Amino acid sequence: MAFPLERATPASLDLDPKALERLLETVTRHIAEGRYPGAQIAMARRGKLALFETIGDARIDPARAQASEDTLWLLYSNTKVVTACAVWLLVERGAISFTDKVAEHLPGFEQNGKGDITIIQLLTHQGGFPNADVPKEAWQDHDLLRRAVCGFTLEWTPGSRVHYHGRAAHWTAAAMIEALTKTDYRAFIRESITEPLGLGGELFVGLPDAQHGRAVDMHEPTTDGARVVKRAEESNVEFRRAGTPGGGGYATARTMAAFYQMLLQGGTLDGTRLLSPRTVQYVTRNFTADRVDGYMGMPMHRGLGPHSRGLTDTIRGLGSIASPRTFGHGGVGSSYCWADPDSGVSFAYLTNGRLPDPWHGARLDVISNCVHAAINAGT
Repeated sequence: MAFPLERATPASLDLDPKALERLLETVTRHIAEGRYPGAQIAMARRGKLALFETIGDARIDPARAQASEDTLWLLYSNTKVVTACAVWLLVERGAISFTDKVAEHLPGFEQNGKGDITIIQLLTHQGGFPNADVPKEAWQDHDLLRRAVCGFTLEWTPGSRVHYHGRAAHWTAAAMIEALTKTDYRAFIRESITEPLGLGGELFVGLPDAQHGRAVDMHEPTTDGARVVKRAEESNVEFRRAGTPGGGGYATARTMAAFYQMLLQGGTLDGTRLLSPRTVQYVTRNFTADRVDGYMGMPMHRGLGPHSRGLTDTIRGLGSIASPRTFGHGGVGSSYCWADPDSGVSFAYLTNGRLPDPWHGARLDVISNCVHAAINAGT
């Protein structure tokens, strides 16, 4: 099957080639400096792929393996938007409403004072249980997953704070999807999102064993910062198979640029309609205003999956010079993907290095601002 985005030159899409050269130079320099072994970037506009570049290595231990266009990169929390998209589809199909209480569709979730938490609160990180998690055994045991999620306990009153739920919210969403569809959430994502969009060969939530050879190893700096080493936590078969809904997806950069093009085009990609324009408008709007996210330490302008730039002084990952309506999500210490409704540009930056702040946050701003600087007028 042909990839749903046709290739085009940057100039033909009113993108400045010189600005994109600066973007590539920046990423190439990071890799030459040993910041991370490899990266893949992609940029799309008007339903066409303007940029798709792979730089550096997928793995360095025990031997170096160069990354290629087919390499699959760990999305970390970029996965959250894909999982949230499954919830959006259930709303469109009339199975649920965003204002419903989670417990209406996941019986047992009302335990421990969670009965009034709404789907909106869940997806905007206002649920009140940010540090909850499930045991590894629940990655493949659906009954255990449901029991674990229902047993989550509150840390504060739902709706009273915005505080990033790194794993808990999307494990809850996964259990709710399974309760509604009677299907493994990973299979529902594949059958209802990735395959219909023509992205099934490059976007996985739950990586099939046959595809593990395409996956990057993740890396992090040594204590002294002198080099990067493999992170065993994610560089293993068990983790890749699991497809954790808040941080275990794998994809190419061009696929993430295509996914966000679908959102920019009102829920349609290459003639295939996944969502309605109204749904896209609703889930990408700002539900949390300028309230500070307690984990991020800044307003994040949370939507029902992605977050948006807004008008605050600082923002995570999207670029400080971004249009206020730009929306997207990142992956811890490694990546960001976003879309700009005002220009029609989508962008994905994926790496295999998990790096700490303040360097990580600063480089994200530089990377995204290079892309914004390349956008000429028109959509």
